[in-house]
Amino acid sequence: MAKTAFLGLGVMGYPMAGHLQAAGHQVTVFNRTATKAREWADQHGGGHAATPREAASGAEFVMACVGNDDDLRSVCLGEDGAFQGMAKGAVFVDHTTVSAAVTRELAQAAKAAGIGYVDAPISGGQAGAENGQLSVMCGGEQADFDRAAPVIDAYAKICRRLGDVGAGQMTKMCNQIAIAGLVQALSESLAFAQKAGLDVEKVVEVISQGAAGSWQMVNRHKTMDAGEFEHGFAIDWMRKDLGICLDAADEVGASLPVTALVDQFYKEVQGMGGGRWDTSALIARLTRQPG
Repeated sequence: MAKTAFLGLGVMGYPMAGHLQAAGHQVTVFNRTATKAREWADQHGGGHAATPREAASGAEFVMACVGNDDDLRSVCLGEDGAFQGMAKGAVFVDHTTVSAAVTRELAQAAKAAGIGYVDAPISGGQAGAENGQLSVMCGGEQADFDRAAPVIDAYAKICRRLGDVGAGQMTKMCNQIAIAGLVQALSESLAFAQKAGLDVEKVVEVISQGAAGSWQMVNRHKTMDAGEFEHGFAIDWMRKDLGICLDAADEVGASLPVTALVDQFYKEVQGMGGGRWDTSALIARLTRQPG
């Protein structure tokens, strides 16, 4: 069992840190809103700290799951940053979806301080975090990954190393690119079924058993048909991720025409007031009037 720190107690980080504590690890948490950290400690029995540096002090592993590039820099760097509290040989594991550029920047800073660095973005949504069933895609030195993987297993369904630092973030981009196209196609299919006067439930029962079937279809068709969009990853965050994907595509010379188009569709849903709706709300632009 390891002494760990967890930085960031959002809808993903809060249950992930809880799984670490439940698995027997010694966990100290940090959150910008201190009351959330105290609430977590009261619920799970771990410790809480006033700064990332204090939380990371003496920890063998420091996990982070925050919002974006700037949030990640703020918990890593500076006098109160986690890197200042971590001892040589400790490993920093970043579960945030961020740009490959900030990953390389922080990995270099960690290396200079004698700290291991694993970029380990996650997929599976809030339900996956709560149930300890996340897919974790990792990049980093093999030795750092080998040490961190048994700790990550507390909340993972699958945890794999894809390559050196940055490979985890690039793999998460593949994940978001695939989801964007899938959800748009599913939205069009369900909206078409509604317009054609078909029973959506019966349609899905049949087509989900064939080549059209997907996790999104099985798990989201009912709420999409009902116009309920409070069940997953918010559009505001998806657009952040798709922006990262499109920037990376320019960097590596990849073409993402469908992703770019779906990003604009998500922008339309934001304009309808749906920024906090989950990603399945793409169907709303086909079935609702703006306003």
